[in-house]
Amino acid sequence: MRPSTLNPNMSVDEIMRRWPATIRVMMRNHMLCIGCPIGIFHTLADAAAAHAIDEAFLTAELLAAIRADLSVDALSAFETNAVRPGALEGEASHA
Repeated sequence: MRPSTLNPNMSVDEIMRRWPATIRVMMRNHMLCIGCPIGIFHTLADAAAAHAIDEAFLTAELLAAIRADLSVDALSAFETNAVRPGALEGEASHA
């Protein structure tokens, strides 16, 4: 899903996990959020303030990276209708 805006209360960890293309933006801005143990607590607003980056500028950069990422609209392995082994139609149950 391609968001039209980012919630400033989202953690930077959540943003990077949900949209991996944003990691490049963090690195380009010399932000040390990648792998930071505080990333799960730091909101986008917190991180922008901690790194003295204009929040609106950072948000615009992150959104541009998300929009440019063609894999954003692809289903992840967790969103597919994966079939459990032994659950195929017509297959005998071993339970």
